[in-house]
Amino acid sequence: MPRISKSMADVLSEQANRELASAYTYLAMSAWADEQNLQGASSWLRIQWEEELSHATKLIDYIAERGGRADLKAIPEPQADYQGLHDAFRSVLRHEEEVTGAINQVYELAVAEKDYATQTLLDWYVNEQVEEENQPAKIISMLDLAADSPSGLLMVDRHLAGRARVE
Repeated sequence: MPRISKSMADVLSEQANRELASAYTYLAMSAWADEQNLQGASSWLRIQWEEELSHATKLIDYIAERGGRADLKAIPEPQADYQGLHDAFRSVLRHEEEVTGAINQVYELAVAEKDYATQTLLDWYVNEQVEEENQPAKIISMLDLAADSPSGLLMVDRHLAGRARVE
């Protein structure tokens, strides 16, 4: 298999950095949820943190497998406070929509370079982003239904606690 191009290694490195920043964001959100006594949301966000780390690692490993080297950068400080669980999950959805846009741009470069191996890798990320956007959208819908009801919020939090880790 031919070596990865410098331009492809660079954009995949940028995406790996984006995934690491996502992980950091979810970890900060988890800490915020813990402080709010929302253990279900904290658990959900902690699982998301783990997933984002695996997404970054997958990219870093792929670059190395293709003869390149990932160029990791500093990760910006994540937002630490939210106006409530609604606000936090709206932030999750906006963030995942941005990640989807970035992955689509990486895919466009892979197509332009006729890098079929990278396109195959990115197919997984494209499909994953469908879930990454769908989950917070559903949670926002549940929070909309709960409105300002404390018991409704507790029900949503309990639902979030049921998220299982994916191995």
